[in-house]
Amino acid sequence: SEPGAYAGLYDLLRDYPFGGVILFRENLVDTRQIVALTDAIAQAAPTGRLIAIDQEGGTVTRIAGGLEMPGNMALGACDDVAMTRACAGLLGAELRALGLNFVFAPVLDVNSNPANPIVGVRSFGSDPSLVARHGRAAIDGLDAQGLAACAKHFPGHGSTHTDSHLALPTVDDPADVLRERDLAPFAAAVDAGTKCVMTAHVVFPAYDGGP
Repeated sequence: SEPGAYAGLYDLLRDYPFGGVILFRENLVDTRQIVALTDAIAQAAPTGRLIAIDQEGGTVTRIAGGLEMPGNMALGACDDVAMTRACAGLLGAELRALGLNFVFAPVLDVNSNPANPIVGVRSFGSDPSLVARHGRAAIDGLDAQGLAACAKHFPGHGSTHTDSHLALPTVDDPADVLRERDLAPFAAAVDAGTKCVMTAHVVFPAYDGGP
């Protein structure tokens, strides 16, 4: 039946062919409300719709009172891929129980610039091979719970000096450096079957002149 508390949202999503929605902290109150909201979204699209959240664990957490997961840099410091896979599985199980099916994670940026204002502890570390294996483990853990993972921020945000939410960064490194340092984790993510890749709002002159 039509969800009364979200009748307006239900009508909007039923009448317009949106492919999906993303929920932010201001949309989320507690377990009961989140489930009612995601149920309304799902019922308005019987053929399926992406219900997404930007829930990385660590510093990027949208669900107040949810699981407090370690951030990527903590997991990278432990360098236990089974632990990373298990943590991603727990995160995925919580999100699925709340009615979500898509998560904007994991972060696969290689933290090559310690002064980076946007990546920092969201990265698994500064070693491309470490980032690649933990990114793959995170994707495996999410996938096992039925969550579509989104590897980000392709082709790599780890060497920037500027927050791309505020300005347009440029990374002047040559293509061979970008390939060996930044692209390796994304290649591993594709091999792991990630369902989505988020692009970075960054200019890479080695490739072209646009973000």
